[in-house]
Amino acid sequence: MGWKAIARYAVGTSHKEQKTPCQDCGKYRIFNNVIVGAVADGAGSAKYSHFGSELAVETVIKCFADINELPDKKSFSQPLSEVEAKEVFAKFVNEVIKAFNKEADNKGYSVSDLACTLLVFIATPQWVAAMQIGDGFMVVHRQDAEYQLLFEPDKGEFFNETTFVTSANALEEMQVQVISGKQGFICASTDGLEKVAIRLSDWQPHAPFFKPLEEYLRETDKPEEDDKYVIDFLNSERLNSRTDDDKTLLLCCLEN
Repeated sequence: MGWKAIARYAVGTSHKEQKTPCQDCGKYRIFNNVIVGAVADGAGSAKYSHFGSELAVETVIKCFADINELPDKKSFSQPLSEVEAKEVFAKFVNEVIKAFNKEADNKGYSVSDLACTLLVFIATPQWVAAMQIGDGFMVVHRQDAEYQLLFEPDKGEFFNETTFVTSANALEEMQVQVISGKQGFICASTDGLEKVAIRLSDWQPHAPFFKPLEEYLRETDKPEEDDKYVIDFLNSERLNSRTDDDKTLLLCCLEN
């Protein structure tokens, strides 16, 4: 039993028109039977948020790798409690802020220039721990259940407003959940795909969006090499007619 996964992101049509870079980033890493994944979306108002989203994701992966290399790894052999999960994810966020401060000092930026949202999950065959700061979405699926949205996206009080990892209240607004039991499929994404993947009236996942993606992943032996399906989907005219924002897909499934 093991994980296979793919992470791809594409620049939105509005960013192409404005000649701005893709501000999304998504990456993962597999450690035997444990997978850690992270997705970030740079704030449109932040000058260097495309650097911030990439740095945030890379910092989370490295931080988990460092934890995983410690002699005592038993904390990941059993489901984390919600308190333990909050502690782990808070460590990730604090490491991201340290990395942002270092980057800002080196390049002469303001830390707020690197602002981004952040979604992270840690998954084993027995449980999933997840966190979210800001908007975007994370959906899980097990064979005997419907697709499940883990968190309602943080949209703030006003239109187009959300919480970023650089916000003063980021840790207070961080949403955390731990799910016991085998989750065979996980999808993490930025808000560019919200309107096509999530029914916004009641925040329910739109199964016809996720089912083909899950089937592709299960039927593909090496998704990182055979990625045409995902890339074509993210750049399709049909999708771009419904969203002009950057878009990210981080997909993983558990093979028996």
